[in-house]
Amino acid sequence: MALLLASTSPIRRAMLDQAGLDYGTASPDVDEDAVKARHEGSAAELALELARAKALSSSTEGDAKWVIGSDSVLEVGGKLFSKPGDRDEAAAHLRYFSGKVMQLTSAVALARDGGIDWDHADTARLVVRDLSDEFIAAYLDADWPEVSYCVGVFRMEGPGVTLFDRIDGNYFTILGLPLLPLLGALRARGEMLA
Repeated sequence: MALLLASTSPIRRAMLDQAGLDYGTASPDVDEDAVKARHEGSAAELALELARAKALSSSTEGDAKWVIGSDSVLEVGGKLFSKPGDRDEAAAHLRYFSGKVMQLTSAVALARDGGIDWDHADTARLVVRDLSDEFIAAYLDADWPEVSYCVGVFRMEGPGVTLFDRIDGNYFTILGLPLLPLLGALRARGEMLA
């Protein structure tokens, strides 16, 4: 098998499936909290660092020629957010996001033989509408625990679309993987038909 996805994300797997890729999966062995704690730089640089670390964590496994690592980082009002730890934290995140702009950066990296061969980051801008406490409670009733696994507490492929007034950016980036640049990189490396 030429490709290995170093991710447990069902949406990333779905994107690769829909693109018709043949790949295996591995759970990346990365201490994300440690990476975030020592990181100095932009959200885009952090997303790239996490994507690279995930790709490298599995780059010598099995028969894979290329390992795909990906991650997303959310910045709102100059503050970085991670996935919520529980439903109360998810509600607190949504109250903070209300009426603000999310900057969601997703990054992808390709590793081979223990080294990074290619990477890419892309940022989408999502304008959150004003959210009432009643809406937040109903929203979490409808989509919990699924959104607990999502930075930003939303799934664009679910009710999360109702959080926004406007979205500027690539759909795949918002889902968590800059898919079109990745497919281009795989074609350039002979892993897909050109």
